[in-house]
Amino acid sequence: MHVAAADTEGAFAGFGLPGTPGTGEFWAGAAAPAAVPHGDGGWTTLFLWRGSSPVTIEFESWSEPVALRRWKDTDCWYAEVRMPARLRVTYRFVAGDESHADPFNPAGAGADRSIVATPDAPEQPHWPVIGADAVLPVPRTRIRWASERLGGRRTVRVHPAGGGGPVVLLLDGDDWLYLHPAVTAFDAAVAAGELPPVTLVFLPAKDRVADFTCRPELWEAVRDELLPMVAESGVTAGLERLVVAGQSLGGLSAVYAALEFPELVSRVACQSGSFWWTPDALRAADPLGGSVGGVIAERLRAGADLSGLRVAFDVGEHEDRMLPHCEVTERLVERAGATVRVSRSASGHDRAGWRHALLRDVGWALGE
Repeated sequence: MHVAAADTEGAFAGFGLPGTPGTGEFWAGAAAPAAVPHGDGGWTTLFLWRGSSPVTIEFESWSEPVALRRWKDTDCWYAEVRMPARLRVTYRFVAGDESHADPFNPAGAGADRSIVATPDAPEQPHWPVIGADAVLPVPRTRIRWASERLGGRRTVRVHPAGGGGPVVLLLDGDDWLYLHPAVTAFDAAVAAGELPPVTLVFLPAKDRVADFTCRPELWEAVRDELLPMVAESGVTAGLERLVVAGQSLGGLSAVYAALEFPELVSRVACQSGSFWWTPDALRAADPLGGSVGGVIAERLRAGADLSGLRVAFDVGEHEDRMLPHCEVTERLVERAGATVRVSRSASGHDRAGWRHALLRDVGWALGE
């Protein structure tokens, strides 16, 4: 990633912005982010901020922070950021101790983040553009889960998309409730006939490392405590075709569950699974620098029969260090007899890039 500097007032005209930066005319027509092709096949993307104090852009997993430059003695701050082809990324502006969504970008992800996509990034059907101040729909059905096995209390929301059907267990469920509108997206996909009716179960994480690393307690609690409560919730819930959808450590946990609890989990949608994980990895100076495929690859090499498993793997094409861990896991899972689908998303390690794969791969996992 490189940051270019605008040398003349006319530089912003190349992005379609009229007038002199910092003037009323300029702000009246300001629209950003705005991208133009770069000679290497990527894009130069203009970001703008209006204010009196320095501000920095922080991107989700893709690059180092970028400090905006001030245009002369005005309230206009800008950065021209070089982006690769096919990238969708979450970002925020940081001014002092405060984080802000991009006021010029209508695509939000929670109260203080925005999403930008290069013009060649594939569309994400059914995911609406949601502003940072939008209140996302929250399912009316909720389960107060005080788990004996896990300890603590969790509020699990349940949503019957299209009237309900097979259960789709969404790990990191609060992210899919409050940052990205999964309720709206699944409803739209079902209405369009691209997904069968499903029942979404939003499972929040209290401690992602404790919950989603390879420990049996979570899946014993899901099997013995949570799913019986879902079945008794009054919502249509087909547990015989349960799909587990997880990202990052959640993807690791979903594949672990398929290995160790095959009677429970036989359909998985896994995005950017953290297959680098070993018990010592998070204490290492370089967590991703250990054995390729981590404990899951080791377990698979020891022998497993996954002939009853249907699993879709997706990982961001810009996740250079994740790819070897994911690729070896994909091969070993298929070698163990599973029906496997493999794809790559136009993103880094970023929920904004996983959204289309989530819908598509849940639909595929429910196939025969």
